Amino acid sequence: MDLAQFREYCLSKSRAIETRPFGPDVLVFKVGGKMFALAALDEVPTSVNLKCDPDLALDLRDRYEQVRPGYHMNKKHWNTVEIDSGIPDTELRKMIDHSYELVVESLPRAKRKLL
Repeated sequence: MDLAQFREYCLSKSRAIETRPFGPDVLVFKVGGKMFALAALDEVPTSVNLKCDPDLALDLRDRYEQVRPGYHMNKKHWNTVEIDSGIPDTELRKMIDHSYELVVESLPRAKRKLL
């Protein structure tokens, strides 16, 4: 998966928006005002940060060398993932879906109803 495909998939999620609060070189994807994905445009290899359940985060780090504790994030709840280095696209989509769903579940009930 390349960055364009990653961006397109994130934006395909219900009510997902793209912002750049950290400057022009960092894309932040949010739902309900909360971040579920972050992508640095100048990283080589292309890396993104995704929210993750702590137990699953450890499992993914064991399974894939391209998954590491979240860079500049809470390492218990975020993974940094190299998206163009061999992880199957279906697995990457599952990671994005999981991150999005974790954030949606944490939203107040009124905001969740809008989704």
